[in-house]
Amino acid sequence: MRRDVYTEDHEMFREVVRQFFEKEVVPHLPEWEAAGLVPHELFRRTADIGINGLQIPERFGGGGVEGFRFNAVVLEETGYAAATVGGLQVHLNTVLPYFLEYANEEQQERWFPGFADGSLVSSIAMTEPGTGSDLAGITTKAVRAGDHYVLTGAKTFITGGINADLVIVVARTAAAEPGNRRSGLSLLVVESGMPGFSRGRNLDKMGLKAQDTAELMFDDVRVPAANLLGTEGDAFAMLTANLPQERLTIAVNAQATATAAVSLAVDYVKERKVFGRPVADFQNTKFVLAECATEIEAGQALVDRALRALDEGTLTVADAAKTKLFCTEMQNRVIDRCLQLHGGYGYMREYAISRLYADARVSRIFGGTSEVMKSVVSKSLGL
Repeated sequence: MRRDVYTEDHEMFREVVRQFFEKEVVPHLPEWEAAGLVPHELFRRTADIGINGLQIPERFGGGGVEGFRFNAVVLEETGYAAATVGGLQVHLNTVLPYFLEYANEEQQERWFPGFADGSLVSSIAMTEPGTGSDLAGITTKAVRAGDHYVLTGAKTFITGGINADLVIVVARTAAAEPGNRRSGLSLLVVESGMPGFSRGRNLDKMGLKAQDTAELMFDDVRVPAANLLGTEGDAFAMLTANLPQERLTIAVNAQATATAAVSLAVDYVKERKVFGRPVADFQNTKFVLAECATEIEAGQALVDRALRALDEGTLTVADAAKTKLFCTEMQNRVIDRCLQLHGGYGYMREYAISRLYADARVSRIFGGTSEVMKSVVSKSLGL
């Protein structure tokens, strides 16, 4: 399927990224999965080929790239390789946009060079043990004390939380206004080594084994007021503004991993023989893969439309939700069917299809569950 959403420059960059994954990532996945995270040094290596600094201004050592499509190339190649690069994708596509949009000049000078050269990676801490998707119910609080905020609370399910050097923490800095539970929330940047900031378990997940997911604790952490990102009390609006890109990020990866699953299945059924015949010769095999290929093409059309709209500034919350909903549900259907075609071997971790199956399950949960996506879309219909 020819895709005119990308230019020659994008495709040249894709080849560099693809070779990097083949040589520097895929061979190490088993050891990283066993360790539960990627080495921090990996972020230096991805920075060497320009991934980390894509959208960082050139004066800070970045590429100064405008738009999201180079990021999408990295997401796609990660999915095609059936790989995980720890919390890098969350840093680049979910967290970095907040710094790019809201960091003041002094903050940019402090942090952007490290983002560009890979010495700094970031994460964002929203979810709490008792709140789940209800951001308005956040209880982590930060009380202003002179030129600091005193931060107290706990977060969980924080992607990249073990390796992160900077963590954007969503905290309540003021009581909610009557009738507006979403008010009074702010974004504070907590840095590694700050007294009172500690990391709990690297959570043992069903999938995404090489992506660290942490519990974080804040025990009277004194965060400089200079680490306030954006305007105090405006966190909810800031978080909402980035949701379309965050959800498109998940959809792009879902689309790519589904594509990878079909490629793996096609190769496997051509080689594997049952009853003296290649599995590919059976009508069921042909029909299953035909259905998968058709669903993938539909998903690709949605993704490419959304990629154009995002860079044009016209991607709506509802259209991003539609794209995430379709692509993640399709991803899980397709990967399940492709695993079935592998038979018992598909259940073995040594086969990439097994890793894709386990990794895919969370895509219908994070960034907003499928049920939340349906609610968003239904609201756009006036329901």
